[in-house]
Parts: sequence; C-alpha cells; structure tokens
Amino acid sequence: MEAQKKQPVEIQVQAEKSLGKQDRFWRYVGYDECNYTYMPEGKQLLDIFGGLKDAPYYVRTHFMFCTGNCHGAYKFGSTNLYTEDAEGNPVFDFTFYDRILDTQLQSGNKPFLELGFMPMDLADTSYGKGIHENWHETYKNVGWTFPPKDYDKWHLLIETLAKHLVERYGEEEVNSWDFELWNEPDIFYWSGSAAEYCKLYDYTEHAFHSVLPNARLSGPATTGPFEGSNSQKFLRFFLEHCRDGANYYTQEKGTRLDFITFHVKGGGFPFAVPARTKKEDPSVERLLLQVKVGMDVVRECGYGDREIVLSEADPDGWAAGGMYDNANMVFRNSEYYASYVASTYVGIEKLAMEYNMKVRPLAWAWTFPGESCFEGTRAFTTQGIEKPVMHAFRMLAWLGDEKVALESTGASQDTKVQPDISGMAAKESNEPGSPLGIMIYSHLEDRDAQGSTPVRLSVSGLEAGKVRVSRYVVDKTHSNGYEEWLRQGSPLYPEGEVYEAIRQKGLLEEPEVTEMEVSAEGTLSMECELPIHSVWYLSIEKA
Repeated sequence: MEAQKKQPVEIQVQAEKSLGKQDRFWRYVGYDECNYTYMPEGKQLLDIFGGLKDAPYYVRTHFMFCTGNCHGAYKFGSTNLYTEDAEGNPVFDFTFYDRILDTQLQSGNKPFLELGFMPMDLADTSYGKGIHENWHETYKNVGWTFPPKDYDKWHLLIETLAKHLVERYGEEEVNSWDFELWNEPDIFYWSGSAAEYCKLYDYTEHAFHSVLPNARLSGPATTGPFEGSNSQKFLRFFLEHCRDGANYYTQEKGTRLDFITFHVKGGGFPFAVPARTKKEDPSVERLLLQVKVGMDVVRECGYGDREIVLSEADPDGWAAGGMYDNANMVFRNSEYYASYVASTYVGIEKLAMEYNMKVRPLAWAWTFPGESCFEGTRAFTTQGIEKPVMHAFRMLAWLGDEKVALESTGASQDTKVQPDISGMAAKESNEPGSPLGIMIYSHLEDRDAQGSTPVRLSVSGLEAGKVRVSRYVVDKTHSNGYEEWLRQGSPLYPEGEVYEAIRQKGLLEEPEVTEMEVSAEGTLSMECELPIHSVWYLSIEKA
C-alpha cells in the first residue's frame, strides 16, 4: 500500500492587507560578560549586528558596576567604576565602563544599560551570606549580590553615572538608550528582599531622573513567571509598589516606571555529564506561557500601556554552559536554534497584537572568546564562524517597514506534536510594486527529527507581470557551518583550509533566484518542501 501523502500546509500572504508599521521588536541582544565587549571577537560580532539593515541593536550586559581585574571570564565581569578610599570616600573611575559603551556605540548599536551589580566597597557585608576570611573571593562568589551598605552612596553612584553619561555622550544620545535596574532579583542575583529591591529602585529612579528626566528606566528583570511562582509574586509586588507604595526616597505615593522587564526561558539544562543526560529539547509553548503570565500581571497591575522588554528571552537558562556540560546544549550549534527563535518570536508578536501591548524579546546570546569550536554555548558565533541562528536575525532585519497579513494552516504552539509552520511578511513601503519580504519557518520540538512538510504558498496583492523571487535558506544542508564542522571531523581548533571551509559554510548562502509570473489578478503561487527545522527568506520584487 502506498504511504499516505502529507496534506500541504497553506500559507497565504495578503500584500494588499497592511497591518501598519512593522515593529522591529527583535533588535535586542545581551550577555553576562561585559569585558567580552571590547575583545576582538566581541567587536567583530557587534560589527555584524551594527551592519544589519535595521540597526541599531540594543546591547545589554551584566556586571557593569562590579569590582575585579577587568578581564573577561564566564559569568563574571568588572569595571571598577566605584571604589572607596581609606576614609570611605567614593572614588569613580570610568575607564573600562566607557570602553564598553564606546565599543557598542562605535559599532552602530545602542546600550541597553543594566544598572548593577553592587561594587565591592559598597556591598553590605552584614548580610553574611557565604562570607569567609578572603573577602575578595567572597565578593566574586556572592558579595556583588548584596544590597548597599549605604543607600545614599548608591544614590550618589547613580547620580554621578548619569552626569558622566550626559557629559560624555550628550543628553539626546543617552535618552535614546534603555536602562534597567539589576537582573533577576527574585533569585540568587539579589541577596536582599523584594522590599529592599523596591528601596533600591526608588533611590535609583530619583537619582537617575534628577539628571536624565527624559530617559527610560525599567525593572524588575525577574525570572520567568509561572502561575503561583515566586517570580510572578515578585513581579506583582514590585509593580504594586511602583503604583501605590510609599516611595522609600521621597516618602510619597508611587515611583515612576517607564517600561517593564522580565525574563522567559523555554527550558533549563543544568550541569549533567553526557552519560547521565536525558534527552530534552527547549519548548516554545513553555516560553510563550511565561510571556502570557507576565503580560497578565502587568495588565492587572494597571500598566497595560507600558512597553515590556523580555530582557532575556531564550530557549534555556545557562548561556555559558555547553554540550560538554549537558549534551542537550548541542541544539545551539544547529538549525534547530534558528527555527526555535523564529517560532518563539512570531508567537511573541502574536501575543503582543492580541493584548495590544508592545513586547520586545532580548536574545541572551553572544560569543565566547577562547572556546573550542562549536562548544554548544548560547552564542551567535564560535571562533568567528557564524552559527545558523545568526541568519534568523539577519532575515528578520531584511523585513520591510510595512507589515502585511500572513496566515498559515500549519501554525501551532504544541510543537511536541506537530511542527509550527508559519512566518512574517512585510513590504518596504505601502507604495504599489514595493518589494515584499516573507520569512517562513518550520520548527518541531525534537532536534533529531528529519523530513519535510509540503507547503503551498500563495501571495495576493502584487502587480501583474514578471517578478524575481530570491530564496535564502537555513537548514541542515544550507548556511550551516556546524554540519561542515562535523564533516571535517569536529576539530576543536580548526586551522587553515579546514577552518576556512567551515567558516564559508557558516555564511548565509547566496539565494536561489527564479523569475515567475504574477497573474492578472495579482496573485503568485508556489509549492515547496520545507525541512522540519528551517528558516527561509523570500524576496519578491519586479523583474
């Protein structure tokens, strides 16, 4: 008996149906290690993002206030911005802080400036958590999570920083950045209570806006909220404090909050040697559930008019861990990561439109200087080789400014059962004959799954006549340096011709270009087989 053929997925793009301006909500990236910014690999990646069509991208990084040797290290960084002299007087040194911001700006990007963590000389050692004789080691392990020993000195730190930014970069430029207080204060990143975080926010907001009244400040950057979770309770506690609480600095009601941040993750893959690692894959459904729960809290607390930045929006929770820490991290090397981003970002945009709220995910991924090739860290590049996920962002950047309707019979959030097949479409402008870009993808929650799905794509609202259709492809066999790395024997540090072969295969391949005829009614139809983990970009313009 002949095997039953799959029913084609129908994707309909209505180029004549404008949905308004395409929100470029994806232009946010970040990483833990602030000192990686100005290292050659960090500068190279910043230049890639700064060179994308819709740059600037907003760049967030941790540890910007921390004390240390100002060298890059996994999950730590430092600038020595604030120290105290022998009499306890504050001493400010912006050398490394400025180096980080200058590098971001010179690449054509913008800072998403996280205000934290606690400088060594300002940390309140009375918290006692994990303290032993070597305070330097204690600080590096946990001291940077402590509240300040003196909130007035923290206020001075924020005020001095704001004045320095205005003096160095100009108020107009600084007002175009985003600012956020701390990171994940509901877990080990903050050793104080929720009330103490609110106190820190009140002091920060007063000092910050006294210098920069038109700049945007946010919080609380909590972890992914689930119904009944501590992160949900912390988020609500903070929002209610900002709305109705007694301000710790002014003693008045409420605190200004310009936009809101929290995090969402599709799974968690802790350290587990491969022999003990159960196969798991990150979940689109899990991540989108956290987005929805967080949006509900924001709306219930009366902040439905505020923009939300998901200041870490990722498939999992440990960027610096790789496949040698947990074998499941291998998905980050492959086309799976690219299709995961496409699926979750389209899902986030749908929720934002449903709630009539602005929601912007930030990809907490970067690059790790010195790592072995394709180590499986959550990164856009490895040893200067672009991973497939980089091309998902490149394709998003190509989308035009005029969003148009796209509907798919294959759209699904339950990607354990069937692939999510959908996309986004936008024109360069609303003028007749304007070039049209369509990003389509397929994603299934099984990184080892093979095969493809028949897709029937129809586009209406075009001008009759010949068009040129350019198709860019990211999948297992296209624009995929990881597969070439495997073919080359998985060298840890490839060199010479082998390195160049891997690097070249990691670049986005030249498109397949076809001339097609648009009917007199203005429609164009095509059929294809979409690989189960893939992201395509179709550019349609007059021939």
